[in-house]
Amino acid sequence: MSVTRPSGYSRMQIRLHWITVILVALQYLLHEGIADAYDVAEETGVYAISAPVAGHIIGGTLILALAVWRLLLRNDRGTPPPPPGEPAVFARLAHWAHLGFYALLILLPVTGAMAWGGQIEAAGDAHEVLRALLLFLILAHVGAVAVHQLVWKTGLIARMMRPG
Repeated sequence: MSVTRPSGYSRMQIRLHWITVILVALQYLLHEGIADAYDVAEETGVYAISAPVAGHIIGGTLILALAVWRLLLRNDRGTPPPPPGEPAVFARLAHWAHLGFYALLILLPVTGAMAWGGQIEAAGDAHEVLRALLLFLILAHVGAVAVHQLVWKTGLIARMMRPG
């Protein structure tokens, strides 16, 4: 039995995507507060909750919840096929990149919680590596969207703007 793929993303998938984008951007933009607090905590052994720490923890928790929700929606509804005109190798890369996003959006909050709540230094180190990997993947994703729009002219961005 073949499964029919939707022609586009649902309104909820699109909303969750953009909410996640905003939350991840805020985590990067407001990173200094948690980084400074973590340095102090490692030196003193006191993991005090301040406004920057609470904001980072709340943001990470929301990102984790949204990533799980997005995975459930993806499993239930599916995703649209690659746009016409996209070379097959790039369709496979896009698939792996999306899986990478979900893995990182789940692993980052988990390692962050282990670093802060569990006071596990190795988890903090892993968190920083994963943070760099996510930034690289974000830049690659934005670059791929630009290639779709400007070079291949597939209209890909419309799929994240209008439900299909």
